[in-house]
Amino acid sequence: MFKTLKSFCVILVVSLGTSTLADEVILTVSGDVGPNDGQNTWAFDRKALEALPSQLIETTTIWTEGMQSFEGVSLDVLLNHVQAEEGTIRAVALNDYAVTIPTSDAIEGGPIVAYSRNSRAMSVRDKGPLWIIYPYDANEAYQSEEIYARSIWQLNRLEVVAQ
Repeated sequence: MFKTLKSFCVILVVSLGTSTLADEVILTVSGDVGPNDGQNTWAFDRKALEALPSQLIETTTIWTEGMQSFEGVSLDVLLNHVQAEEGTIRAVALNDYAVTIPTSDAIEGGPIVAYSRNSRAMSVRDKGPLWIIYPYDANEAYQSEEIYARSIWQLNRLEVVAQ
């Protein structure tokens, strides 16, 4: 009986932990954006990001081996969704590392905010939960130190600053 109770408790804890993580905010977009519930801050959990149109990028990267498949929301779709102004984006990681990305990078066929790699959610240990990925193999212009520096992983905040 104790073994059965112990198994039930483990299942219950895992289930509760999973449902909590599913509703956890993984990306906040703020600054010069449109109002959301009266505030200029947008909070996205994984489901909310996945509800936006997704894009798939298959590319190699300088940080991984072999061809990788990334799925996420296009940066231009995300910025349009939050009604962002033109200017710059301060992209911030979980450890407060930050990079600056011009909003002009947010074009069709450009970078995505990836939430999965090779059909799996990315853990913090695996550069997740979010990673800005450019289609490096599709355009030589994306194979530069400047673009690689913008490819921030463990992303959790975007702060838009209008020009």
